[in-house]
Amino acid sequence: MTETALDRIEAIGAEAEAAIEGAAGTAELEELRVRYLGRRAELTAILRGIAELPASERGAVGAAGNRARKSLEAAIERRGSALDAGELEARLSEDRVDVTLPGAPPRPVGHVHLITRTTRLIEDTMIGLGYRVMEGPEVEHDYYNFTALNHPPGHPARMLQDTFYVQSDPEVLLRTHTSPVQVRGMESQPPPIFMIAPGKVYRRDSDATHSPMFHQVEGLAVGEGITLADLQGTLDEMLRAIFGGERKARMRPHFFPFTEPSVEFDVSCFQCEGTGALAGGERCNLCKGIGWIEVGGAGMVDPNVLGFVESNGYDPERVQGFAFGMGVERIAMLRHGVPDLRRFFDNDVRVLEQFS
Repeated sequence: MTETALDRIEAIGAEAEAAIEGAAGTAELEELRVRYLGRRAELTAILRGIAELPASERGAVGAAGNRARKSLEAAIERRGSALDAGELEARLSEDRVDVTLPGAPPRPVGHVHLITRTTRLIEDTMIGLGYRVMEGPEVEHDYYNFTALNHPPGHPARMLQDTFYVQSDPEVLLRTHTSPVQVRGMESQPPPIFMIAPGKVYRRDSDATHSPMFHQVEGLAVGEGITLADLQGTLDEMLRAIFGGERKARMRPHFFPFTEPSVEFDVSCFQCEGTGALAGGERCNLCKGIGWIEVGGAGMVDPNVLGFVESNGYDPERVQGFAFGMGVERIAMLRHGVPDLRRFFDNDVRVLEQFS
């Protein structure tokens, strides 16, 4: 009996050690531990049955069984350490972590700001009509911001309360409109020219509908035979693309120094469909019962403005054209029902997430 038990313990040890060394992973190694050292394992059963052996045989069987058990435990620990190291190395090579990314929990992906989205909508619309996008400096010279746009010295727009000037140079200021880009555009190429100028502009205003910094998009079309009727058609197509296919544009007489004649242009109200009244009969709160919403200013380019770039082919006796401009914030407020322009710049997440 002693020989048989000792032989079986030796066979179990050899079999288990071979299996342990061949284990391919920690999960398989755990199965082998349970099989050879668990409560129902054969080696465990032999050790539990020592009490039933003759007294002369118990010592040899017990010593051999304990040696085998300790040897297998050591083999499992060694193999486990090796497998853990290998699996860790594999995970590190496969699951590389970009330490430049935000930590857990990850921040949600952001989205384009509503003002940028509105600007791109206008740009895409005008590009589709054959216009090109041009940009210019926000810190501008007095000449481009005023003089070349028919704002002579002494014009009210030059007053300090309307404009931010650079203290070290009275001829340098933050541009009050993107119209200087129109002059720069005509300086850069002869007619015909069809361009829009989006960008930031600056004025000393701050209330629910005005901001010291805001965004404009201005357009310019100059060539032979361009008339006010072309301006009307352009405004119709642009406002339909922005506010819906059923919209109409109208022009009203106005005054701007750099256009003659000058107009303000409106879009038919998209809340009351231009009727001035809502479904219940009450006055439309968006257009104030008029049926039209003011959008921006426009007009035929004043010959005096063309005179500043006449040497580049813009002879006012030969070419003419129109210009228009509008505030991007106003377009966004109308399209999305935002009551206060300042909400665009507060960076309140509750507001920004509404337009994701």
